[in-house]
Amino acid sequence: MLQTVSEPLFSKVFVTEELDARPAGQADFLKEKMALQDLAARLVGDPEGVLPRFVELAMQMTYGDAAGLSIFEPDGNVFRWMHLCGSLAAFEGATTPRDYSPCGITLDRRVPVLCRHPEWAYDWVADANIALPEVLLVPLFVGGQDPVGTLWIASEQDGHFHSGHSRIAAELATFVGIALHVKRGEDRLRRALEMQETLTREMNHRLKNLFALADGMLRQTLRSSATKEAMAESLSGRLHALSTAYSLVLGQGSQAGILDLTKLAEAVISPHVDDPARFKMEGPRLSCKETAASSIALVLNELSTNAAKYGALSADSGTVSLSWFADDARVKFFWVERNGPAVEAPTAVGFGSRLIEATVVRQCGGSCEVDWEPGGLSMTLSLPRSIFED
Repeated sequence: MLQTVSEPLFSKVFVTEELDARPAGQADFLKEKMALQDLAARLVGDPEGVLPRFVELAMQMTYGDAAGLSIFEPDGNVFRWMHLCGSLAAFEGATTPRDYSPCGITLDRRVPVLCRHPEWAYDWVADANIALPEVLLVPLFVGGQDPVGTLWIASEQDGHFHSGHSRIAAELATFVGIALHVKRGEDRLRRALEMQETLTREMNHRLKNLFALADGMLRQTLRSSATKEAMAESLSGRLHALSTAYSLVLGQGSQAGILDLTKLAEAVISPHVDDPARFKMEGPRLSCKETAASSIALVLNELSTNAAKYGALSADSGTVSLSWFADDARVKFFWVERNGPAVEAPTAVGFGSRLIEATVVRQCGGSCEVDWEPGGLSMTLSLPRSIFED
C-alpha cells in the first residue's frame, strides 16, 4: 500500500527555504579545496574508499552528528543505507522506501533538501526510535544524470544547517558524481581491452588450428590424388567445408564458438544434393563447439562428396539419410546410403579413413564404424557429449 504525507505535515517537515534565511558564516575555501584534493587522491590510490571518505568529509565540513548514503536499488524500489558514520552508524545496511522517504523527495526534486524531525512524517523513522532535529539531503548523480541515491547529514540541533552547508555538500556530491562517472568509464575501457586481448588470443589459437588442419589436408590430398586436377577438386571441397564451418561458428554473435548442428549439416551437404527429396536429416537440436564443428564439417563433406561421385547420390534412385541421437555420454550419427551402385570395401586406406582418424578419433575422442553394404555405405560415428551443448 502506497503511503503519503499530508500536505500540512509535509510543509512542517520540509523546510528547505530556511537554508537561505539563516546566516551562512565565513566560508573556508582552503578547507574545501583540501577536501576535494583528498577525494581526488583517494580516487587514484583507493577507489573503494572514495564513498566512505566522501561521507566522512561531508559530515566534518558541515559539523553534523551523523551522515551516510542512501543508495537507490531499482529492483526493490528502496534505498539502502551505506557508509554510515557518526551516531547512526549502527543502521548500516538498513533499507527505506523509495516513494515514502525524504531521500525519495530529494531525488525527485534533484536539489538539496532540508527537513526537520522526519519521524513526525514517516512512521518507519519513528519505529526505529530515531529522532532527528534536522537532516540535510543532497542528491548524488553519476555524471550528472544517473541517480545513485542521496547523501544525508543529520544534526542533533534545530536550526543547524544553512546555505553554506548545502553548497559544500552539493559541491562534494558533484565532484564525487563526476569522479564515479570517470571511474566507470575507466572500468568499461579496461574490460573492453581485456576482452580484446582475450579475443586476440582466441583468434591466434583458431588460426594455428586452422593452418595445421589445412596443412594436414593438403598433404593427405596430395598422397591420395592421381592428378593435379583431382587434387585441386578434392582440396577445394574440403577447404570449402572447413570455411563453411568457421563462417557459421564466427557468425553466432554472442554465442561465438557454438554452432547449431542442423545448420552446419545443411550448409555442408546441400551443395552435393541435386534433389532435396533424396536427402533426409533428423535428430534432436544440438549445438556443437568449434572443435566438433570443424571435424563434423570435414567428415560430412567427405561423405557427401563420395556419395555424389560414387555412391547413392550418383544414381537416379539413390537416397541418403543422416540422423543422430544423444544420451548423457555420447552423440551418435548414422549416415545411410540406399539404392545406389554396388559398393565394395576399399583395399587400401583412403583419405576418408585417415581424416576420420585425425579428426573424429584423435582430436575429438570419438569412434567410427563402417559397413559396406550392397545397397550403399553405412557409417556410424560416436562423439563425446562434452563437445556438444543442448
